[in-house]
Parts: sequence; structure tokens; C-alpha cells
Amino acid sequence: MKYNKIRKMDISNGPGVRVSLFVQGCVFNCPNCFNPETHDFTKGEEFNDETIQKVLTLGEAEFVVGLSILGGEPMHPINRDGVTLLAKAFKEKFPDKSIWMWTGYLFDQDLKDLEILQYIDVIVDGQYVDALHDFRLEWKGSSNQRVIDVKKSITENQIILYA
Repeated sequence: MKYNKIRKMDISNGPGVRVSLFVQGCVFNCPNCFNPETHDFTKGEEFNDETIQKVLTLGEAEFVVGLSILGGEPMHPINRDGVTLLAKAFKEKFPDKSIWMWTGYLFDQDLKDLEILQYIDVIVDGQYVDALHDFRLEWKGSSNQRVIDVKKSITENQIILYA
């Protein structure tokens, strides 16, 4: 797995000040994606234990309320194991800080049985659709995407949107 960048103080990808990891590689290539530089799987930096340690160190700041994972495509099979390791390590070290993840895959169709859901608090799912873009939407780019409360959705066995 590779990653494109790490932001140490991100205020646009989830509530509050967050550490954000942008994974490298995406097969969806949604027209007018806001991160087209993350699509090529051959670019970016190698993701390894040092990368995880860097994110954990950045997460130690008191003002950081969580981790955001986006891309690229975090849930592509090439990226899935590394992202799961990161989410697990972050949640174990910071159980009270939230983890948000953006993915083109659908929570209830593609992701519902994955280990990573134990660590993720909110998933924004669904591919970006340019024709459904709306600047007024919070945390998502197009109206087909859903901002899902993962814990409540698992507990209630149905999609519960984040409020």
C-alpha cells in the first residue's frame, strides 16, 4: 500500500481538527474527483510501520479530535489491510478520538463484514457523482453519498445516518 499525503491539522474532512491520511490508488476515477492525484497506484509513499507511528504521534496533540482516512480509495483490496492496521492502532491508542473514512464502496453491500468496522466511527460511502454535486452538503460531495454512523448501524442492523 502507498499513501499520497498526511495532513497534521485538517479541518475540512470531518468535525474538529483531525489528522488525515490520503491513501494512494483508486479504480473508480470519478469525473471531477477532488483528489485525482491519488488515483495512480504506482505513485505516493510506501505505507509502513513508520507511517502508522507518524499518524499516532500526530494524534497525540490535545487539539486533535480524530483521524480521517480518505484517498484514493481506502477500501480497495490493495489498501484495505494497511488501512485496517492504522485504524486499529489509532483506536487502541486513542479510544475517545473518532475515525472517519471516505470510500466509494457501499457500507451495506461491500463493507459490512470487514474487521475495520470495529474501529471506524463514521463512513461516508458511495462514489462521487458530479451530476449530483451540491456545495451545501456537509462531509460529502454528492447527494448519493451517505454519512453513516457505523456503531449505531451495526447495533441496529440498518443504515443510521450520522447526525
